Amino acid sequence: MSDRAFRAQPPLDFIPPSFNPLVLKGSQLVAPFWLQWKTNIANIQADRVQVLADLYHQFQQGKIRFLMAFRHPNTDDPYCMTYLLWNLLPQMARKQGILLQLPTHAHFIYDRGIPLWAGSKVGWLYSQLGGTPIVRGKLDLMGLRSARQLFAEGEFPMAAAPEGATNGHNEIVSPIEPGIPQLGFWCVEDLQKAQRPEKVIILPIGIQYRYLTPPWKEIEKLLTQLEINTGLTPHQTLVASDEKILFERLYCLGERLLSLMEEFYRDFYHQTLPPPTTESDSEVTFAMRLQNLLNVALSVAEEYFALSPKGSVIDRCRRLEQAGWDCIYREEFRPTNIISPVERGLADRVAEEANLRMWHMRLVETFVAVTGYYVKEKPTAERFAETTLLLWDCVTRIKGGNPFFRPRLGKQQVQMTHWRTPISLRSLG
Repeated sequence: MSDRAFRAQPPLDFIPPSFNPLVLKGSQLVAPFWLQWKTNIANIQADRVQVLADLYHQFQQGKIRFLMAFRHPNTDDPYCMTYLLWNLLPQMARKQGILLQLPTHAHFIYDRGIPLWAGSKVGWLYSQLGGTPIVRGKLDLMGLRSARQLFAEGEFPMAAAPEGATNGHNEIVSPIEPGIPQLGFWCVEDLQKAQRPEKVIILPIGIQYRYLTPPWKEIEKLLTQLEINTGLTPHQTLVASDEKILFERLYCLGERLLSLMEEFYRDFYHQTLPPPTTESDSEVTFAMRLQNLLNVALSVAEEYFALSPKGSVIDRCRRLEQAGWDCIYREEFRPTNIISPVERGLADRVAEEANLRMWHMRLVETFVAVTGYYVKEKPTAERFAETTLLLWDCVTRIKGGNPFFRPRLGKQQVQMTHWRTPISLRSLG
């Protein structure tokens, strides 16, 4: 959510899915130009698309209901999924002699917070494309009811990301949230109650991004920019692809940023953080310090909202996000209500403070999957780029910029992979 959206506002109403074939057709026409204009993606490939083609054929014959559970490392993932469904899937079906009804599309679940930072037009577009929103930080009964209904009765199969959010890593999977399997078992239950014979299938789909040409020079330039922003003297790498020197620079940058943030929370939020140790394994020490810092950042926000630190880091982030939204998006600010200027002013102060406290949680979200050894254990250009971009996200947030407009380091190829054997669900009863 943009830092500018700090005034008290009407509540976040549910955006009902309202599939519009004309909007889908228009999106399919625009998609190739959008991919070229707005992303780094040069080409998208997929393995075992025949598995997906067979599932769509069974779905259209009324034999199954199924959901595509896709990995979510990057904000470009939805574009990859649409390319798979709109282009690669019908191509494979024709090649295999499988007759599919067009369009090959999917209902999908998206975070209700996306239209807050991407704009209300995105909420309208997602609705018209058959998407249904979910509020991540609470028991969203309306959102769950809509997703459940679409899974059992929707015109198309479902698509959703089990991780719930991006983590910026191609090769680290965030903890899987329970919503996807729960929806699957609900669908089994609904079909049984209706005495319908369809099976319920979940198809995991992997998504990985690879640079066509390793962007070592671009990584080195971005490191230099970040070193300057954090008060370090840039150390020019004579050979841009010198992995050892680049890793030393990346590690020093991470350590500098970690030290600055530790000092920030000690001095201005009066938090207790363990001093750096002399442990020989620097990567282990770094990882421990980072986890301590993330815990402190969440505690600062939780203290303001009077929340107890329960569950995983992701669970805590979700609850903090909802607590902040409850302060910003309020029932009394519906257009039909009359609010005095003083009430408006006080509510705006509450909303502004809530937004500022949520800033700490956003920093934690950036580093939820970061470790101290990810790059060192496999120093590829992709891992260097992922970690450097996450540091750029953090520095940009601290400077008050918009982390959604990331630098482009180079053209990428996307590889999508389907499981050979989809997961078939049965009733737990």
